[in-house]
Amino acid sequence: MAFIKLYRKKLEENYAFLDNIFKSRNIEWGVVSKLLCGNKIYLKEIIALGVREIHDSRVSNLRKVKALDPGIQTVYIKPPAKRSIESIVRYADISFNTEIYTIQLLSDEAVKQNKVHKVIIMIEMGDLREGVMGEELIAFYGTILKMPNIEISGIGTNLNCLSGVMPTQDKLIQLSLYKQLIEAKFNISIPYVSGGTSVAIPLILKNARPMAVNHFRIGEALFFGKDLFTGDTIEGMHNDVFKLYAEIIEITEKPKTPTGELGENVAGNSFSMNDVDDLGVTSLRAILDIGLLDMQPQYIESDDADISIVDASSDMLVIDISESKKKYKIGDLVAFKIRYMGALYLLNSDYIEKTIE
Repeated sequence: MAFIKLYRKKLEENYAFLDNIFKSRNIEWGVVSKLLCGNKIYLKEIIALGVREIHDSRVSNLRKVKALDPGIQTVYIKPPAKRSIESIVRYADISFNTEIYTIQLLSDEAVKQNKVHKVIIMIEMGDLREGVMGEELIAFYGTILKMPNIEISGIGTNLNCLSGVMPTQDKLIQLSLYKQLIEAKFNISIPYVSGGTSVAIPLILKNARPMAVNHFRIGEALFFGKDLFTGDTIEGMHNDVFKLYAEIIEITEKPKTPTGELGENVAGNSFSMNDVDDLGVTSLRAILDIGLLDMQPQYIESDDADISIVDASSDMLVIDISESKKKYKIGDLVAFKIRYMGALYLLNSDYIEKTIE
């Protein structure tokens, strides 16, 4: 069976690196755990780091967090669906919101549960995913302010996740100005201005963040150490907290081109016979015990730079090991670095074993 491994020491070092960045700048932050898909083994590792705030987009995952440690502040990071209101109030201390109708439902449910539910109002700032339009923000805030059992913890924005809009200094200054506008209008203090996700870390490292922006939600940088501006690994961080291992179940010298009448394969792709240079050429191919049911080949990369991925079917991955200096045999494990989306597929698969080292 293929398996994914979490390297505890690398996770701890990435966490310490980020925690130092934020604490030295008086910034609050929470860990986004949605990548872990509610896996209790890995959630325990996150909690063991000393994390006191966990964000997720699945309320079932937040329920697991509360079961493991009721003292952790849980944050639901997308506008709640109507049918999830009861469980969100029960298991999420805070939720991100953009609709007055939904917040009224949260208010009614919080009254029923005799709880105060906190909300962060998300503002649209160009990425065109969730968010209240800026010109509607004052009226929106004023309406919510009157709702019973609702506490407005802050404002926030999301950038880069849909349209790729980057969190520039100008964008975060604009978010700071919304805070000033609301505080002046309602004579209140807004505790948190949540300036975004891992993509904002380069700005923080350059000290280009407006001081009013005092909260961030971090997932990808913790697990992959990635600078989302450049695509490089942040200096001092690890990009391989997770690795995939798959076992070789066949090794055979085979032609590079298929023979017979061609149609679409199971993924809907068609093989092209235009490359005549491959006609009659063979290669040493290995089959691994993992397939499209569990991962997407474009999101993984072999540790062995001389291995190339040929293609995958639902349960098997074919690789070309012709150029490798290592003499592979049946039963050997092939290790792969994983990109964020690749890890998301793997961690969501019940067929991939989750391990720790």
